[in-house]
Amino acid sequence: MLKEHKKLERLMLFSEVAQTLSFSVAAESLGISRGHLSTQIKQLEKDMGLALLIRSTRNVRLTEQGKRVLAGMEKIRLSMLELERSAEHEGHAIEGLLKITAPSQFTERFLLDICSEFKQLHPAISFSIDCSYTRHDLTRSNFDLAFRATATPPENMVAKPLMSYRHCCVASPVYLAQCGTPLVPQDIQQHQCLRAQDQASWHFDNHQVHADGWLQINDNNMLKRQAIMGLGLIRVPDYLVDKEIAEGKLQLVLADFSQDAKKIYIVHPQLIQHSKRLSAFIHFVRTKFI
Repeated sequence: MLKEHKKLERLMLFSEVAQTLSFSVAAESLGISRGHLSTQIKQLEKDMGLALLIRSTRNVRLTEQGKRVLAGMEKIRLSMLELERSAEHEGHAIEGLLKITAPSQFTERFLLDICSEFKQLHPAISFSIDCSYTRHDLTRSNFDLAFRATATPPENMVAKPLMSYRHCCVASPVYLAQCGTPLVPQDIQQHQCLRAQDQASWHFDNHQVHADGWLQINDNNMLKRQAIMGLGLIRVPDYLVDKEIAEGKLQLVLADFSQDAKKIYIVHPQLIQHSKRLSAFIHFVRTKFI
């Protein structure tokens, strides 16, 4: 079934190229990259064992086989239009299940509230959210979309930036009163640095400073709770502790020493047309970060 689905999708992509006779124009109309479009058409020709297009540096022309396939696709388009019209009353509904994969701290800080608000607008919607640290391949898994904190979003996906963030160092007022406030990055070597297991050093400006303490654990939310209890310094994404800083539970330290800005992206496969629930949710999410 999946193979037939991909073949139909590639035929639709071919139809767009065949009508415009331009990969660039077709890619822009479809909202996908020219390279992805070209790769899909080549795979279609390979699967069908036919040359559908004649490519040159200046133009694109249809082969005789390509003309026949295009004519067949026009019949399919008419059948799809008739099907859409017969189900029009259902097509406008925003309902069903959205499957999402996202980092746990982003989910806790933003995503759960966003899903709840979207649910209030569209009661027939439901969500399944995976918060593992596994970076699922959306071309092989059945997730509708992903939220990724990355400097290199996947090139074979649609990836749109949502927000920028930085890592910051924080501690509770109680801890700082007892142990003193670090004034330069090297001072953290005299403090209890609670950290993830893969963070033997913390980055400030162009320097790596060794960070050591009594606790290593790969869960930023647990680290935050330990910091609030006054048990050490932590270095986490600023959006994870902004509320606690505003409430006075945590204080920024070493704020004058810059740390690289990073971005969180919303990522989804390149499809000819999304479901209404997915399109509506993506639009809703992006309005929250404008």
